[in-house]
Amino acid sequence: MADKENCLKDIQKLLALCTPEQREQIFVELQSEFGIHPLEKKLNARAEVILEAIARSGERGLTFRMIRGVIAQAAFATEVIEKLPDWLDLTPPGDLPYDFLLSNGAVELKIQVKLQRSEAGRPMSSGNVPKRYQFTEGRYVVETQRTRGGTRRKGVTEHTEELVKSRLAQTRPYRFGEFDILAVSMSPSTDRWDKFMFTVANWLLPAYGEEGHMLVYQPVSVRPDEDWTDDYLTCVSWFLMNKNKTITR
Repeated sequence: MADKENCLKDIQKLLALCTPEQREQIFVELQSEFGIHPLEKKLNARAEVILEAIARSGERGLTFRMIRGVIAQAAFATEVIEKLPDWLDLTPPGDLPYDFLLSNGAVELKIQVKLQRSEAGRPMSSGNVPKRYQFTEGRYVVETQRTRGGTRRKGVTEHTEELVKSRLAQTRPYRFGEFDILAVSMSPSTDRWDKFMFTVANWLLPAYGEEGHMLVYQPVSVRPDEDWTDDYLTCVSWFLMNKNKTITR
């Protein structure tokens, strides 16, 4: 054991003497033997190839936005759930209107995780939404609707496609009751994946003329206030109060 430890220390000393180019060459050689993630084996592609494919989709591309959304969910799991010793993740498989089902033994809560909205690589502010929303200045924005999807199928006429799009648009916004707490990843404005703002889902703004649906865009406070908190347990206490209110526009 002592010989192995001494050997490892010798290697570390030699690496410290190497140039950045030499260290990179050693890394590439080791990477061929030890993959970074099991996904490489599943896709039969090296990590750099997978990352390059994502980069090629462009920051405005659906793939890039979806990946960032998935990272937000993963960050919520590691930065929030794993730091709640009394809560269990009971999320079932399937296409659900929420991302996590959490329980502390006394209550079960459905959590929807969304990434703060960005436009052209910048966090979207309340001043950039259409005027009909009439949001207070100095707030950020989150988009509370399902990811856009679907392509035109062979033989579908333009008229039929427009009808399908119209019906699809009505199914994309979330309905009140589909989840209990909205967790917004503030990474675009903080450059950190461990920063979230929380609010009670039933407090969100309702959609115009669509009973039971949430407004597509919702204003997010920059800092904790009476509507938004950066602490999950505080938001849980708000939910349990069963207070009937709506967040400030």
